[in-house]
Amino acid sequence: MIDQKILDMKEEIIKSVQDSVKIRSVEEEPKDGMPFGKGVHNSLIHCLNLSESLGFKAVNVDNMIGYAEYGQGDEMVAILGHLDVVPEGEGWTYPPYAAEIHNGKIYGRGTTDDKGPTIGALYALKAIKDLNIPLKRRVRVFFGLNEETGSNCVKYYVEKGEEMPVCGFTPDAEYPIINGEKGIVTCKYTRKLNQSGDMILKSVKGGIAANVVPDFAEAEIIVAGNNKEIKKLSDKTEDIKIEEKENSIIIKCHGVSAHGSTPEKGKNAISYLMKFLERLNFTGDFKEFLDYYNEYIGTDLNGESLGIYLEDDISGKLIFNLGTVLGNENELSFEINIRYPVKKTFEDFNDTFKEKMELGKFKEVYLRHKKSLYVSPDTEFIKKLQKVYEEQFGEKAELISIGGGTYAKAMKNIVAFGPIMKGQPMVEHKPDEYIEIDSLMKNVQVMAAAIKELAN
Repeated sequence: MIDQKILDMKEEIIKSVQDSVKIRSVEEEPKDGMPFGKGVHNSLIHCLNLSESLGFKAVNVDNMIGYAEYGQGDEMVAILGHLDVVPEGEGWTYPPYAAEIHNGKIYGRGTTDDKGPTIGALYALKAIKDLNIPLKRRVRVFFGLNEETGSNCVKYYVEKGEEMPVCGFTPDAEYPIINGEKGIVTCKYTRKLNQSGDMILKSVKGGIAANVVPDFAEAEIIVAGNNKEIKKLSDKTEDIKIEEKENSIIIKCHGVSAHGSTPEKGKNAISYLMKFLERLNFTGDFKEFLDYYNEYIGTDLNGESLGIYLEDDISGKLIFNLGTVLGNENELSFEINIRYPVKKTFEDFNDTFKEKMELGKFKEVYLRHKKSLYVSPDTEFIKKLQKVYEEQFGEKAELISIGGGTYAKAMKNIVAFGPIMKGQPMVEHKPDEYIEIDSLMKNVQVMAAAIKELAN
């Protein structure tokens, strides 16, 4: 009955997802009443208006976060979605904010991460409301606005003393059920340069965010003399291209984008660019930097070169991703994303990490830390989600730990549940992000079943 009701709303669900994806909700500079910028704010207002049109109570919490609420009862179940997205980057086949449909897929930034599932949760709740399915607990579908860059939206909600859920989930990872999430450190460092010699770095840039494997990086080099040797080297190096200007050369490196939690699925263009630059005839300060970079960072994905490698039997190895670089003749800056195992702590590696960064003459600009998460398999709502998964997919609901980070870290009694199904590719944070329409509809059905189970 509930599954058919959801299928009957298919075209409405698709259109609502498209409308949301068409709003470019990358965090920008704050404006009056818009703490995360205009695009993110517009996305919130869109979802609040949609919630009211679907018959829900819609609440805007100081423009920091919003939610739709339905039902009666003293206790509340939460579904935490987010509307902010990472920058689109380059390399798209279809426009990143057009929400075009091709071959049964909606393409666009945020389709999977996390607008599609968030809008889907609204319609899962609408199906329950329209069918008058009894619930003992109220249900809130949250519209987070800062998940990609710190989860300050949920932190604000919690610190303000708003009502906490007795249980819930965030549809922002994968199935079956994620009861463990690695701790996450996101940081930025700068290094001054005092260059000299016949070869000078004029500029360097690459990457779109700390938690994305960069698929492109380029450096402009001022060279005194002939460029033939550099061109010979580039001809022998895959993914390196040279462009000559009047007084300089531009060296471009192409890599493969991936989520920062799975860097092994990508190819870090910044690291491969630095590896190539080390072969050139730099001297002095920048040569010192290149030697440091390739010895202690390079293409290492697990922090071994920095001496910060950690591992446990639940969530595996520490993950290291250098996501962005930006620099000129006088200064370089990097953004780094580190994900450490659930049984380990920040203190297990932080001192060593800071010592190594000081060794490279780097100065910390900021460092944000989210502790690891682990919810016992014996928890009642975990067992309820396992029941839902097994009924919906006809297979055992294994509990898994991931390197990715979700809102489960920011609010108690929450775990990640969906939307990516077994065997589906990870397309979030990549060019041509999409959600299959069939998968979207199945997710709405699963979320409706989960809401029904958790709210009773």
